[in-house]
Amino acid sequence: MGTAFPSRSETVSFGPMRLLIIEDDREAASYLAKAFREAGHVPDLAHDGLDGYALAREGDYDMLIVDRMLPKLDGLSLIRSLREQAVTTPVLILSALGQVDDRVKGLRAGSDDYLAKPYAFSELLARAEILARRRAAPAGTTEATAYRVGDLELDRLSHRVTRGGHEIALQPREFRLLEYLMRHAGQVVTRTMLLEHVWDYHFDPQTNVIDVHVSRLRAKVDKDFAGPIIHTVRGAGYILRADEARGA
Repeated sequence: MGTAFPSRSETVSFGPMRLLIIEDDREAASYLAKAFREAGHVPDLAHDGLDGYALAREGDYDMLIVDRMLPKLDGLSLIRSLREQAVTTPVLILSALGQVDDRVKGLRAGSDDYLAKPYAFSELLARAEILARRRAAPAGTTEATAYRVGDLELDRLSHRVTRGGHEIALQPREFRLLEYLMRHAGQVVTRTMLLEHVWDYHFDPQTNVIDVHVSRLRAKVDKDFAGPIIHTVRGAGYILRADEARGA
């Protein structure tokens, strides 16, 4: 019928990334490299913009993480130069400059994402993996019109949600929230990601709007079913997975 249901393994599995971290703070760079290695990825380091530019042009990287304030060649100039040389490797800017204007400048320079310091490594990891996964997608790949995780199914075209064959009525915002969680099934989804992609906020309104909507969504998709499918990751965000529901 033309409806794509990505299997759970297709949604979650992701091979090691080869990434380049361009950061002049050697202690911060070492911390990031260690954290990425522990997550199963392969990081290289550069401590100034010129070395980072040379490595980014020569190396076959899945992902670049670039600080803005770099010696010899600043981060924005580095990114612009790479784009002018037709280097399309995804770039995530990691910077202490986190105002809206700063983020806009970073995106306009050619970066694919922008994360302000201080940050949670779980969010950085999730964002980096998402960008690298998009690059690795086969040419011509289109966004799925439907998703299935365990016995939970969502059809974007009909706006129909079912679990175990039972239809679940959702409000429009609840539907968008569930769609985003299912699209990133098996990954930690942070509060910031939800604010930006479900609520279109590029700032934190300092309310419990996310907690309220997640609670309402759980009441509809988890209550009275075999087991929970929406899980809280303490200090990080939420993850949608069927592990604990299977076999119940």
